[in-house]
Formats: sequence, structure tokens, C-alpha cells
Amino acid sequence: MSQIVRRAVAVVSVFIAVGAFAAQPDPKVTLVVPFVADGPTDHLAQPLAAALGRALGERVMVKNIGGGGGSVGTRQVQRSRPDGSVLLLANVGHATAPALNPKLSYDPQKDFAPIGLVADVPMTLIGRRELRAHTLPELLTQLDKGRRKLTYGHAGAGSASHLCGVLFARAADRKVAMLTYPGTANAMTAMLSDGHVDLMCDQTSNTLARIKAGEVQAYGVTTAERLPALPDVPTLAEAGLPGVDVLVWHGLYAPKDTPPEVVDRLTKALQQALQDPALQSALQALGTQPVSAERATPKALRERLAADIERWGKTLK
Repeated sequence: MSQIVRRAVAVVSVFIAVGAFAAQPDPKVTLVVPFVADGPTDHLAQPLAAALGRALGERVMVKNIGGGGGSVGTRQVQRSRPDGSVLLLANVGHATAPALNPKLSYDPQKDFAPIGLVADVPMTLIGRRELRAHTLPELLTQLDKGRRKLTYGHAGAGSASHLCGVLFARAADRKVAMLTYPGTANAMTAMLSDGHVDLMCDQTSNTLARIKAGEVQAYGVTTAERLPALPDVPTLAEAGLPGVDVLVWHGLYAPKDTPPEVVDRLTKALQQALQDPALQSALQALGTQPVSAERATPKALRERLAADIERWGKTLK
């Protein structure tokens, strides 16, 4: 091949590459996760965004906006255009915010248009691998007799990890040193790397792989029955600690004043996405499964939020 031909091929290849890059569409929908990347909600958001994009026929991009226990990212969605281009993947922290912050700049019930529930994620009480306590009774004994107070890492007041820790300490009638991190991904890093965190209670979407790999110890799950993904891990009630019942719901929201026809389109796309085999497989790997079509509705999400505002408001106050 002559030098001229080689140069021509190279130029054509560059134009093809540039054209292919330019052909990549900008995201039509931004799915805001109001927590740091690589946390439990982010692990759920990534496969959800892919499945939702396939259902909508549009590109859906996940954007992590952490801070304020979820309030910073939530506030940005509240202020976004009500056209369905910016959505919020909220969890139970959406329900605890009013009780924790009387000066909250948004109303979780009035300032967002619910689209539908996505999944209920169980939680697991886990400990640093080096802890001598290998069962819940042994852990409670160590909390009684340990030379130092064990540390408990969570993602901020009102987060699911914080609520679970509050319920655990109250049910066990023990004290732990609460350490706040930007997200449970950061707390997990502290547990695995430098041992600053002894205990955590976090969603299976963040703990399941660590437990199976033997990187952390599992003391119990927060559900009424054992999890199929962790058949050897008892429920906390079964292990002798009733009263720690936490199942973290995740729901999809749009800003308020989003037109009803847009909300309806998004709800139908969500229901279709929850039937996506790739999403179902991803959720199974995270220790959970999508909700039924009947619960992936604005009505079901609206009712769940109202119930949890009442439930957690009493606990936090």
C-alpha cells in the first residue's frame, strides 16, 4: 500500500471515529442519585437506568449528587424543569428528612411527582472481619465487656444505615460510637482498609458481595425471614434481637408540576423496565428483586412515603 493510500485510509478512519462519537446521543434523561457513587443506591441505579433507557428508547444517565444526607441532590431535582428530563431515585431517607430538618427547603410529599416504587432492599448487620465476635450473642457480649466502645459507620442522620444503627442500639440496649461518613461506600472503605469502622448496617446491594467474599462478618438480616441469597445468615430476631425491622424502599420521582401524561409515560416505562431480564438479574445479584407492577405506581409510592414519614418521624423525635 502506497504512502498516499495509507494517509487517505487514516484520514477516513479519523472521520469515521469522529462521526461515531458525534452520533452518541446526549442523555435525554438524568437519573439523580442523591448519594455518593458506589454506594447501595448507586448500585441499584446503574442497572435501573439501563433498563429504563431501553423502555423509553432514550439514553438515561446516572448522576450522583451527594451531601446533606441526600438533601442536596434532592433539592436539585426539585428545582429542575418539570418535563421528565430529570428524575430522582429516592429511598427511605426521603421520609426521614422532615423529622430531622424542620427547616428543610422542600416538602417530600408536595414538591415531587411520584412515578412508582422500584425495589425493597433488605439490610444486614455486618462487622469488621478481625472482630472476635462471630455471632450476634458474641457481639453483644463484646459490646458489654470490650475495653473500648465499638464504632458504627453510617451515611448521615436519617439515612437507612443510620436508622438501622439506631434501632440496633435501642433493641440491644448497648452503646456504640456513631461515625458519620459521606456515604456507606466510604464507611465500608474505612472498615476494610484501616479498621476505623467496626460495625455497619447496610443494604444488601452494598454488603452481599463482601459477605460472600468473606471480607466482613454478617451477624443478621433485618427481614422477617432469611434471605435466599444468604441462607446461612439468621434474621436478627432469630439471633435474639427482635425489633430491628428495616426494609429500604427505593422510588422514582419527577419534579412537581410534571404533566400527568409525562408521569404516565414514565410509570409505564418503569413497569416495563422492572420486567427487563437484565435488571432482574442485576437486582438478584444485589440480594433483592423488583416490586410488582401494582406497586410501581404513583399511588403506591405516595402511600409508602406517607406511612414512613409517620413511622420514622416518631422514632427520630
